[in-house]
Amino acid sequence: MSRLTPEVHAGDHIDGPARAPVTLVQYGDYECPSCGAAYPIIKDLQQRFAGQMRFVFRNFPLAESHPHAEHAAEAAEAVADLTRGKAFWAMHDTLYENQDALEDEDLGAYAEDLDADGDAVERALDRGTYRERVRDDFKSGVRSGVNGTPTFFINGVRFDGDWSDVASFASAIQSGATK
Repeated sequence: MSRLTPEVHAGDHIDGPARAPVTLVQYGDYECPSCGAAYPIIKDLQQRFAGQMRFVFRNFPLAESHPHAEHAAEAAEAVADLTRGKAFWAMHDTLYENQDALEDEDLGAYAEDLDADGDAVERALDRGTYRERVRDDFKSGVRSGVNGTPTFFINGVRFDGDWSDVASFASAIQSGATK
């Protein structure tokens, strides 16, 4: 049984109450079709378990398969930094909703749409400003036993069930909330 390493910490992107009885962590890749398919399921679960679940996203770009994934992750980190965390989730959602348009110019335009400096995001991509942040998430995924995306952890334990079966995924989350 794989465990989350490190545990959720202040440097993570967290949506939901800190004292929620269940924490769902996703290692994801913004260009991954399976992650794109999981995106609306996670949104549904966030609504279904509002107040009972916090959601954490960590970057796990599979750059060999998805050539835009690493820059998409870096752009999300740049927007988070430029907006003091306020627009990370909006950028996260925008990237999943536009998986077919992840060129650097697209990433800059999305940042502009979210009131972040798109030119600054593109400069950060050119310089690799957020590359190490993304790689730290990736390394934590490797330490946690992640070998593909999406990979989920419920209260620190890898969920090896079928995430696309919303009923069983919700049941696993419900079980985590009642432990």
